[in-house]
Amino acid sequence: MNVSSRSTQALAASVAALVLAAPFAFQHIQTLRVAKQQTFTRVQTELQSRNGFSDPAPKPSPAPNVDAVRRVEGGQTNGPKLAIGVKEKADSAKQKSGIVAQGSIAPTAPEPRVADARQDVGEAKAKGESANEAAKRIAPLDLVGKSQLGANGEEHTNADLTEGLGATSPPSHLHWHTPAEDKLATTPPPPVAAAPAAQPAMRSRDGLGAVGGYAGLGQYTGEASKAAAPAANLNAQLGKRMLERDASVPVPADPSKPNRYAWMGHADEQKAIALEENRDKFDAKDINPVKQVASEPVSTFSIDVDTASYSFVRRALNAGHLPPKDAVRVEELINYFPYAYPAPETAETPFKPTVTVMPSPWNAANKLVHVAIKGYDLKSTERPRANLVFLMDVSGSMAGEDRLPLVKNAFRLLVDQLKPEDTVGIVTYASGSGIALEPTKASDKAKILSAIDKLGAGGSTAGAEGIRDAYRLAESGFDKTAVNRILLATDGDFNVGITDQNELKGFIERKRQSGIFLSILGVGQGNHNDALMQTLAQNGNGTASYVDTLNEARKVLVDEASSTLFTIAKDVKIQIEWNPARVAEYRLIGYETRNLKREDFNNDRVDAGDIGSGHTVTAIYEVTPVGAPKLVDDLRYSKVAAAPAPAREGDSAAASPTELGFLKLRYKRPNEDASQLVTLTIADGLEKSVSPIAGEAKFSVAVAAFGQLMKGEPYTQGYTFDDVLALAQSARGDDPFGYRAEFLNLVRLAKSARP
Repeated sequence: MNVSSRSTQALAASVAALVLAAPFAFQHIQTLRVAKQQTFTRVQTELQSRNGFSDPAPKPSPAPNVDAVRRVEGGQTNGPKLAIGVKEKADSAKQKSGIVAQGSIAPTAPEPRVADARQDVGEAKAKGESANEAAKRIAPLDLVGKSQLGANGEEHTNADLTEGLGATSPPSHLHWHTPAEDKLATTPPPPVAAAPAAQPAMRSRDGLGAVGGYAGLGQYTGEASKAAAPAANLNAQLGKRMLERDASVPVPADPSKPNRYAWMGHADEQKAIALEENRDKFDAKDINPVKQVASEPVSTFSIDVDTASYSFVRRALNAGHLPPKDAVRVEELINYFPYAYPAPETAETPFKPTVTVMPSPWNAANKLVHVAIKGYDLKSTERPRANLVFLMDVSGSMAGEDRLPLVKNAFRLLVDQLKPEDTVGIVTYASGSGIALEPTKASDKAKILSAIDKLGAGGSTAGAEGIRDAYRLAESGFDKTAVNRILLATDGDFNVGITDQNELKGFIERKRQSGIFLSILGVGQGNHNDALMQTLAQNGNGTASYVDTLNEARKVLVDEASSTLFTIAKDVKIQIEWNPARVAEYRLIGYETRNLKREDFNNDRVDAGDIGSGHTVTAIYEVTPVGAPKLVDDLRYSKVAAAPAPAREGDSAAASPTELGFLKLRYKRPNEDASQLVTLTIADGLEKSVSPIAGEAKFSVAVAAFGQLMKGEPYTQGYTFDDVLALAQSARGDDPFGYRAEFLNLVRLAKSARP
């Protein structure tokens, strides 16, 4: 009984509230209808009198409700306040603080009003202007953009207005906005019922139509049956319309995330367009410091053949701005280019190291020690079979043209390079993961390409689940004599399942023991997770590339297909011990993400970088000779006699006084777990030699200087982009693919790029 009584009381309260609110709602609707009709009649009469036509049977206008009109115009009354007034105050506060609310218009100059238009028409007649010229003055009154909606919901362009002005009778569809409607147009209306199927759909050539702040035109003009669709459908419509917005509005950085202010379409408001938030993620690493040989004589690091950083830097400069400093990895800029370093003669020696000593171009007192490695280039007949799995991110964030469509074209190029006996499987992931193509021989190219063509983007991003399925598929077709590799193409936006970078790293580390390598093709801008891509590639015995254009896809997957797919040496580490009698200080340029502990060099369980067929790797040290000005002061108590170190593998019986240092490299063959050692003495004689790689070394040094300038490193001592250009042009050499010519252009762009 008590429950029933409470229900009855609640129902009675609801009915009472509805009864009280209904009169105000109907009064508001009537006010808008009256204001619109009154203004329309006023303007129509004025136009008739000035242009010489008349309406034989004008329709009488009902008397306006003065209080309601005052309320709409912003006047103070004793009636209930409209919610729109609250919204206007909020928008006003946001505009004062520099924020433009979505759905609002912030013109830089006052918009023309009906009175102005009437005056313009009169002036036009006095000057003898035609009706067409007068119409141009009236056209800006259209707040919707390039079109007007008539009384029956049909669309009329400015051409219709011109035609109406020159006609013998006024156009029946002509609609003028009142100041009250101008205010209402800046605030999207509340959701209303969808239009009946029999009514014509509201549309607009400027991409606004029934969404974007004027969705409820029918409601505000008294045509409730022609109001916009429910709010539940507006987001989808708005997104579609935004992509079709006025071409005069700048294109956002990420086409998959259109500018939410782009629908405005007015030149005066372009300053109010908000740029999309840049959510690219890069690991922040301190640059390698200058170290004293007396206190830290040994430098150890893993080689790196990734090129993702160069492509990202190029994309930023081509867009007219400097890349984030954390996006610049100097070693990846250097290793982007192929170099004509001396190569090993047989596959028995997977790579050959070469060392060159030269003066530093940015500090005449210092020297550069240039370490070059060239991998053996497998011939087509020597290349093993490939067991490949394409792992493709098809989530909603991959919808842009620079994402999934680019990835599909890139994999089409790769399929054309495969041998008939190679196999390809395809795994896709979005909200979940699935197998789009079981392992298929490359001889059945049509089937593979068909599976790629069918892919589309949508949903969230369960990247970890996709990686698991890709490893399972690769393991199902695992061939010990073949190259087993997963190629992951993604923007790195993992948001479902395992998203923690360290957890994913642990999973990849365990899986690499199976002999399956993981390489990354990063795409997209504005939401690109470079930090995650680097983690996956470095711990998956693979490479990380960033594909921003189809030309870059061709470079990675066609021109350098062998080095991308076929590993000739893995876990390659470099260690240099500097001679304190000759070298006072040193610093490694780049490789901040690849530094290793001294004890890691001889530990075969520590992962390091891999070298592919024909790969070139460059590492550059800047050293301060003994007696030259130093950056680090000597320690007061450092001159203590040190005990002689025990003999080690690769050490000579006694160090020569001409030695600057001693180079050691460790590597494993692709199918072996025990490392092998290569050693080389860095002596004065290397400085005097004029080897065939002198020009190649100079160009790589120019790229290193460019990378340091882009990263803002403090060690280049006034070296400029013009100096980089001069050095690179003098060592441009053979450039069959135009990569070096492109680099020279990027240096020029960097001179004028904005931060």
